[in-house]
Amino acid sequence: MAQLDKDIFAAGQSQMQVSEAVALLLARIPRVEGTETVSVIEAEGRVLARDLPAPIDLPSFDNSAVDGYAVRFCDLSPGVETMLPVGGRVAAGHDAVPGDLAGKAVRIFTGAAMPGGMDMVFMQEDCRAEADAAVLPPGLVRGANLRLAGEDIRSGDVALAGGRILAPEDLGLAAALGVTQLEVRRVLKAAIFSTGDEILAPGTPLEPPKVYDANRFLLHALLRRLGVAVTDLGILADDPGAIGAALRDAAATHDLVLTSGGVSTGEEDHVKAALSDTGSLVFWRLAIKPGRPVAMGIIQGTPFVGLPGNPVAVFVTFVAVVRPLIAALSGARFEPARLLPVTSGFTYKKKPGRREYIRVSLRADPFGVWVAEKYPMEGSAVLTSLTRTHGLVELSEDVAIVQPGDILAYIDYGLVR
Repeated sequence: MAQLDKDIFAAGQSQMQVSEAVALLLARIPRVEGTETVSVIEAEGRVLARDLPAPIDLPSFDNSAVDGYAVRFCDLSPGVETMLPVGGRVAAGHDAVPGDLAGKAVRIFTGAAMPGGMDMVFMQEDCRAEADAAVLPPGLVRGANLRLAGEDIRSGDVALAGGRILAPEDLGLAAALGVTQLEVRRVLKAAIFSTGDEILAPGTPLEPPKVYDANRFLLHALLRRLGVAVTDLGILADDPGAIGAALRDAAATHDLVLTSGGVSTGEEDHVKAALSDTGSLVFWRLAIKPGRPVAMGIIQGTPFVGLPGNPVAVFVTFVAVVRPLIAALSGARFEPARLLPVTSGFTYKKKPGRREYIRVSLRADPFGVWVAEKYPMEGSAVLTSLTRTHGLVELSEDVAIVQPGDILAYIDYGLVR
């Protein structure tokens, strides 16, 4: 487990800006130690432990990018058609045509090795075949339709950088280089539980004024999307002693502990108090909406995050705070959520000084411009505001009002991973 010095942070009582909290986490949370070697086919979503140098040039030989005719540029007649006898044929995976090919064309296919001395390829649809000759049009430049050895990557260059979260295209590159195994960071282990006397597990009879627990299922899926192994510790009642014991037990065997609910200022919000008794508080309350009550701390050397009780606030604060924390713990290079420009289709007022996330759907106007429409219900308990929208609009701390036609920063739900 990660063992952090509880004194590496200094907790403050004022609301912390989101950017300040993220910078603090990325700067001071050390990565969890430990690596393992896995096959390339099993490495998707894992964090590459160290740089992967290319063991070979890619491609490893000059080859044709098209089906057609390989020739020497010096054999062409400038400005007019050139007829050259066809001196051989070469397909992908077969040896190049031997012998002297000066003044000749070679029938060649995509991926085939270039015959010695030939430096360009005419596409077959641009040529005419006449008897045993090829008629080649004018105007093609030297080097056309070639894939040169090493043009993709040179042997010894970094093919994949350490800290990269491996995507399918990365595994394709590794395989193309002949790599069969990759060293990756070990999988993080996170414990999650929900708190509250009002919370019931789905599948049990609903007894008003109880509500079903959505947050654990939301967190479980968000964590697994990031490649984290999850231990679900269920629901804890509003009992300070039980919550404190659960936090200590979870911290002893996990790299990260996440809870939802119990971090506000009410008399029945016991998680923050248990954290103060059990560990140390790094920050509490962010300048963010939804999701202001977020408690981050250290319990027995293990990072802890107490998220709000409402599910939309859980989702937003996970995206804003937990993602960078997991990146730091896993040794991954953190990539902030990609902000895409969209046009506002709504009016909205907000309080300056805090960052807000608005749930929106996108529509294309008659000119093909994407317009963001705000979901009509703003409550952070309204789960359908996530399922019936496409993403979030991020409003920075200095924004006070949004008008139709303003350019806004949009985060697609599908890009948050």
